[in-house]
Amino acid sequence: MADDFGDLIDQNVNLRTLAPAAVGSQVLLMSVVSAITIVVFNILRPRNKIVYEPKVKYHVGDKKPPRISDSIFGWVSPLIHTKEPELVDKIGLDAAIFLRFLRMMRWLFTAIAFLTCAALIPTNITYNLKNVKYKDALSMLTIRDVRGKILFVHVAVSYVVCLVVVGIVWWHWKAVVRLRSAWFRSPEYVTAFYARTLMVEGVSKKYQSDEGLRAIFDSIQAPYPTTSVHVGRQVGRLPELIEYHNDAVRELEKALVKYLKDGKIAKVRPTIRVGGFMCFGGEKKDAIDFYTAKVQRAEHIVEEYRNQIDSRKPEPYGFACMAAVPYAHIVANMLRRKRVKGATITLAPNPKDIIWENLNKSKAEIRGKRFTGWIFLVLVCFFNTLPLFIISILANLASLTTFIPFLQTWSDASPGTFTFISGVLPPAVSALFGFVLPIIMRWLSQYQGATTHSRLDRAVIARYYAFLVISQLIIFTLIGVIFNSVKEIISEIGQHKNIKEILQNVDKLPGTINRTYIDQASYWLTYFPLRGFLVLFDLAQIINLVFIFIKKRLFGRTPRDIREWTQPPEFQYAVYFSNLLFMGTVGMVFAPLAPLVPVAAAVVFWVSSWVYKYQLMFVFVTKVETGGRLWNVVINRLLSSVILMQLLMVLTIGLQLKFKSLLWISTLPPFLFILAFKIYINRYFTPAFRYYIPTEEELRAAHVHSQRSDKAGNRLERRFGHPALTAELFTPMVHANQTPLLSQVYSGKIGDTQTKLNEYGGTQIDARIVAGGIKIAGIEQRDLEYDPALYQRDRGELDWDARSVSSSNILSDTKSVYGGPGVRSGSPAPSKILGYERYLAQGPTTEIEMTRLDDQQPLLASQATPGYFDMNASRSTTSLPSYNSPYQTPPMDREVPPIPAMIPQGYREAPVHRTQGSVPGYSSPPPQFYSRSGSPGPVAAYESQTMNSNMAGQGMYDPSFQQPNLAGRGRNSPQRQDSGNMAGRGTFRGGYAS
Repeated sequence: MADDFGDLIDQNVNLRTLAPAAVGSQVLLMSVVSAITIVVFNILRPRNKIVYEPKVKYHVGDKKPPRISDSIFGWVSPLIHTKEPELVDKIGLDAAIFLRFLRMMRWLFTAIAFLTCAALIPTNITYNLKNVKYKDALSMLTIRDVRGKILFVHVAVSYVVCLVVVGIVWWHWKAVVRLRSAWFRSPEYVTAFYARTLMVEGVSKKYQSDEGLRAIFDSIQAPYPTTSVHVGRQVGRLPELIEYHNDAVRELEKALVKYLKDGKIAKVRPTIRVGGFMCFGGEKKDAIDFYTAKVQRAEHIVEEYRNQIDSRKPEPYGFACMAAVPYAHIVANMLRRKRVKGATITLAPNPKDIIWENLNKSKAEIRGKRFTGWIFLVLVCFFNTLPLFIISILANLASLTTFIPFLQTWSDASPGTFTFISGVLPPAVSALFGFVLPIIMRWLSQYQGATTHSRLDRAVIARYYAFLVISQLIIFTLIGVIFNSVKEIISEIGQHKNIKEILQNVDKLPGTINRTYIDQASYWLTYFPLRGFLVLFDLAQIINLVFIFIKKRLFGRTPRDIREWTQPPEFQYAVYFSNLLFMGTVGMVFAPLAPLVPVAAAVVFWVSSWVYKYQLMFVFVTKVETGGRLWNVVINRLLSSVILMQLLMVLTIGLQLKFKSLLWISTLPPFLFILAFKIYINRYFTPAFRYYIPTEEELRAAHVHSQRSDKAGNRLERRFGHPALTAELFTPMVHANQTPLLSQVYSGKIGDTQTKLNEYGGTQIDARIVAGGIKIAGIEQRDLEYDPALYQRDRGELDWDARSVSSSNILSDTKSVYGGPGVRSGSPAPSKILGYERYLAQGPTTEIEMTRLDDQQPLLASQATPGYFDMNASRSTTSLPSYNSPYQTPPMDREVPPIPAMIPQGYREAPVHRTQGSVPGYSSPPPQFYSRSGSPGPVAAYESQTMNSNMAGQGMYDPSFQQPNLAGRGRNSPQRQDSGNMAGRGTFRGGYAS
């Protein structure tokens, strides 16, 4: 019996020759499939541009991607010739920094692969040829069987790898700080309202009011005062009810489109099972009648709730607006990691970035959800050990032939298929089980209270990456160690060894551990080809095309589905960053142990850098621009991968040379290198990365907004008010050729009307009124796809509290107040404003101007400008359920140029900012902080006055200006009720036109 098991052990040694064949078969298979995928992509791309090039049609402003030809490789040239400055302008800084991270990783691993292959492969091969009896092509390239002082070559290489990482990361960190600094000073950021706003979280009940927020800022004696504050207001279950209604509308639309597919009534009405479980039990009901009643009931509940909601109750958060962007950053930097009256004050995110449902949760509720979330995370990790165990068994399939006769027979009968399956199946199963993990991680992070989508992305990267490293690298390795240790114990039992002899062989366990995690390099060599294929498969988007085809042919697509699917999808930075970081960690950890692993990682990073450059240039968009805020998060994880590499080197050298010799201490210095580099980053890079740190000249030249302009228009409340208070409910939509059939779907009288759809820019759409008063709009074929003009309006990063003239021009072919057609969204020069030249030539002509000599304040206010001394201009209207702006003119929310010196008295200057109350020890900021260098007075002069809706009638606005309309739809478009806020924009005393 002992001889039999000895033969089996020898057989296991010989089966190691299957590992190179398995890796080779996986590489060959994935290479062939990847080549086929590229061919399919080249064939499908010219015929499906809405899928492969949606950003050519849907882009913001002049940020259209470069022209791409329909030839087979026409998409390659733009990738080669488009450089980073153009990328930043076209796709945003978030996407540009993602691509910079990929470029850094591809060059980093190219350098590591060259270093390790040049230094370690010759060393390992030489030693194995001289000293190792049983070996295979892969094990000869690794450190597995190397012994003695030659191991210090690997230690030296780990030093060099660490220094290479530090050098390359330092170079790119410096470039990213430069990019962030330019982004902070860009017109797009400086003119954004949220850029000069602070968010206050965790406000105690004592300070949950506008006055309380002012008291909080007064107590810190900030160098710059706030111009406006707004505390959050309770909305109760209103967001939940709106979502409930809109979901019901979606279901009703699906039922109607399915029943009326292709303009024909189906033989059987769609049904739904209510109250059952997994298609069992419950009551079967007519789907159309069920969802119609549900929509009607939900609409009534929402309107009733809106009428009853008490929006005066405050929430534990609020916002405060500063006079200028640098002021907000200075105050936020001053208060970082500090609590003021129990509250935390940070830079406010873009309102589109806020997760409102988490913002109103109390501290106790957040703590409870975080605790519960960590329990869920532990359970997910625990249950994930089952697929990991399956993957580990598949990765050691050759070893199981000793104990499973079926596998032995298969291996003998068909070694080719056995080798192929053992190489392909483990990474495929791993990819399958890993598909749902990002979804779980994102849900858990949001459940635990992330208040913004960008913060949610950072949490997902941290947790998902940690989960991948712990489960698929550490636990997977431990399972392999346990598996091989149990296998050896079973072999010894088969040799009829007693317990004493088995325990005496425990000292072989370190060698087993060492062998196991090094042997797993062959698994990772099959993992990387699969990842490379999945990157190219993502480029081809075959699953998306197949899904759309099935949905269209079998069930039909609703107008809402078509509209949402035609616009560019959002790029999931957190998931892609996590997967790339995990691949980088695997390549880094195995770099000194198995040099072929970083080679495979470098190949995948090169492929990914080109594929994702195409995806971000032509397909995907960023949900909310954060200026590359994820950079420091991913770099921290990359540095942690170097620490993991060095920890494994400590373990390897300790197991090979025995820990008693203390030679393993030679592997410790790289830890100090990484620690010192991290301290350097925190001191020199992080502050400039997170905050706009202005120079003295930039402070003097900063565009300063007046307190009156911010308060008069309630800009802060409208910009950062809860969107549920003004959100419009969905209107059911079907295809236009299906509306005549509604009379056969619903009983009773069907009325004809027109309804305004917010999804189509407020355009009036022909609709039918069915039983219960529900309006169902019919969408023409030409209007099914997302209108590019509406997309530019909705995606624009301009302030939401007022639609800009530039975005209005996108939706209209009428003349702009800033000039003729083709005007861009940048700040207009004074010569572009209609009537400006005439004003300079003639001066004020329609009023009598009397001015004091000391401060240039007019003694008599013009009747044409009632907002000058109107006490109602600063009257608070905070926290109304909805706000209808009295201003009908599009806002000029742009930084205005310095006051021309030739205007001696036709222009009123606003007073300098006043402090927010009498605070001991508080002194007003120096005047230079509120004035432009070289200007005759405060910069806030241009911000000091309010244009009301009667301006057009009083000569203050160009009478030729018309409200924008949606041209080209074939229907009359009503005037869009623009909430344009003209507060804070200086007005010329003579008017723009007489």
